[in-house]
Amino acid sequence: MRAAAIGMGLAAMLTAPAFAQDTKVTIGMSGWTGFAPLTLAKDSGIFQKNGLDVTIKKIPQASRHLAIRSGDVQCAATTVETWVVWNANGVPTKQIFQLDKSYGADGMVVRNDVAAIKDLKGKTVAASVPGTAPYFTLAWMLKQNGLSLKDVKVVNLEPGPAAQAFVAGQNDAAVTYEPYLSTVRAAPQSGKIIATTLDYPIIMDTFGCTPDFLNQNPKAAKALADSYFEALDLIARDQAKAFEIMGADVKQTGEAFAASAKFLRWQDRAANKAFFAGDLQKFSNEAADLLLEIGIIKQKPDIDALADSRFIQ
Repeated sequence: MRAAAIGMGLAAMLTAPAFAQDTKVTIGMSGWTGFAPLTLAKDSGIFQKNGLDVTIKKIPQASRHLAIRSGDVQCAATTVETWVVWNANGVPTKQIFQLDKSYGADGMVVRNDVAAIKDLKGKTVAASVPGTAPYFTLAWMLKQNGLSLKDVKVVNLEPGPAAQAFVAGQNDAAVTYEPYLSTVRAAPQSGKIIATTLDYPIIMDTFGCTPDFLNQNPKAAKALADSYFEALDLIARDQAKAFEIMGADVKQTGEAFAASAKFLRWQDRAANKAFFAGDLQKFSNEAADLLLEIGIIKQKPDIDALADSRFIQ
């Protein structure tokens, strides 16, 4: 009788419709503090709860577009002007929600004897490669102070190595971001932070995906956005635990992560709706003009086509 029951149960399992599998999506990003709620959404089970099977790959910004082009990742987190670059250079992508705004988390560090950015003429500055946020930040800050990239010698180093090299006495200046900017904050003898995004509010991060992924997986795209906002809710409910989880991903204690996070603002659903209603397009146009000027892009992409606001509603 028991054997018969087991046999009937097994038959029922084999003939019953299979449960829907979670949608697989791979996200390309870095260890930047502003992206950390995505890590929190994964490690706390929010993505899984919302029907997503997420893999996060740490990929330098300079090569993130190559991973998208190859199909290795479907979605990514990066700065607003980077989406302009990618689309202008043949990597079609659309931003679907805003992650954060930098409030001092990105900056330029200089030796203590450098009084102003204009004094960097003829000096060596470490920054990541063309097409990245630090390179764009350097170009923007130089232009606002009467200089251009031609007036300095740029040494290409990623944000972490750039900060470490600066503290070790290499280069006259560097452009980096949190948590690496705090490396310099903690070593004032090596130099000083001469400007940040409090002075030049140009670093805004967004999350986006390929048009193919969005068209084929609209429910998953909505789940990605909703999961991000749920992660922000989790931070609000239990900040200490959330900071511990997010900090562990970049080998920081919860306290150290909190110190980095105070220099940025994660953007909730209301802030997202306001941003996608005009601010995103305005800044993208301004960024595209500078990117054209410094030769990163050859033509302006269709700015209105760079975003899809359906998923933040």
